[in-house]
Amino acid sequence: MEFQLDDAKAILERTPRVLRELLGDLEAAWIDANEGADTWSPFDVLGHLIHGERTDWMGRARSILDHGESRVFEPFDRFAMFEECRGRSLRELLETFERLRGQNLGDLERLDLSTADLERTGLHPDFGPVTLRQLLSTWVVHDLGHLAQVSRTMAKRYREEVGPWREYLPVLDTRSGSG
Repeated sequence: MEFQLDDAKAILERTPRVLRELLGDLEAAWIDANEGADTWSPFDVLGHLIHGERTDWMGRARSILDHGESRVFEPFDRFAMFEECRGRSLRELLETFERLRGQNLGDLERLDLSTADLERTGLHPDFGPVTLRQLLSTWVVHDLGHLAQVSRTMAKRYREEVGPWREYLPVLDTRSGSG
């Protein structure tokens, strides 16, 4: 499927609402659950998404538009949320994510991107040249991947409770590492 900016924005604008509906007002056992060593809880994922809103997506989009390949993107710290979110409540994180995502989508809208803009390139520290289209596509897939991760992590709380149905629930036996 070819990237369409309006389709991408439709997913990006929903992610905060999905997380609020899924996680809001749940007991800590749901929010703090993880899949084992070196994996993230739903709380960690939310913190990671917030860090991305602050330091990744729009900053890199602006870098592409303003500097092209003349300036390498700042490296993204995938684990910064552990320090940044210490002592914060889930409610505070949900509100922060919603606010930051709204600001970023407003900023994205104000860029009034053309098809030619989407083909402009920037310089990723690991991958080399990347297009704005690829960056924005990655933002969408990143959201969807983390929504799946949150759901998968939560589902595993009942791994043993489902009994013989586990055979039909592959979500209970898949695992990913951090991020």
